[in-house]
Amino acid sequence: MKKITAALLCVFVLLAFTGCGKDTQKTDDYSFHSNSTQSNPSQDSTGQNNTNSKQDGESKILIAYFSRVGNTDFPDGIDAVASASLIVKDSELYGNTQYIATLIQRATGGDLFLIETENKYPADYDATDKQGAKESKENSRPKLASHVENMDGYDIVYLGFPNWYYGMPMAVYSFLEEYDLSGKTVIPFVTSGGSGFSNAISEIQNIQPDAAVLSEGYKVTHSKASDVTFEDIEEWINGLNK
Repeated sequence: MKKITAALLCVFVLLAFTGCGKDTQKTDDYSFHSNSTQSNPSQDSTGQNNTNSKQDGESKILIAYFSRVGNTDFPDGIDAVASASLIVKDSELYGNTQYIATLIQRATGGDLFLIETENKYPADYDATDKQGAKESKENSRPKLASHVENMDGYDIVYLGFPNWYYGMPMAVYSFLEEYDLSGKTVIPFVTSGGSGFSNAISEIQNIQPDAAVLSEGYKVTHSKASDVTFEDIEEWINGLNK
């Protein structure tokens, strides 16, 4: 009996050391296109749609953003230096706001959602600028091609956009007026030429009076957006009074 017990003990110790020898470390590699969600939330998180980024009992987070990339059919090989509001990271093209949104997604584990319009914007920056000015002057509401089917399931909504004509792009108004964000925490972030949020935060509060809209949103100029790091975003998020 003692011999059998000793043999079993040796097997147990051997298995324990074998398990310890396996690599359980995670790398710092990160795909900026992971954990996205559109109107169909049933797919997985390998660059596909996913709305299950948080465990039960934790706050569900949505990172909704508007960006030229995703709303414009750019030609191959577009020069991000020559075209404002664009960034190239690891040979991939990102909009400034999109890039900040991906860093927030990495820091929070939330779900990315592109506010996408039915009609695309011009690839030429000046033409897009003129269209944005026209929409702002007319107080228009562009029709959206993307929709969040389970908005009720989210507790926190990070809302990102570029500053267009001293405020939000009109597509963001379309997004805000589509949903009832009562009881949710809305955390804005903006990229701009230097005007920051302008009147955007008060506009969000007016549209969603029963949401808790934080005033300490993240803002960065277009010229500095590519320099923002994961650590910068993480520090900002950890300092929020949510």
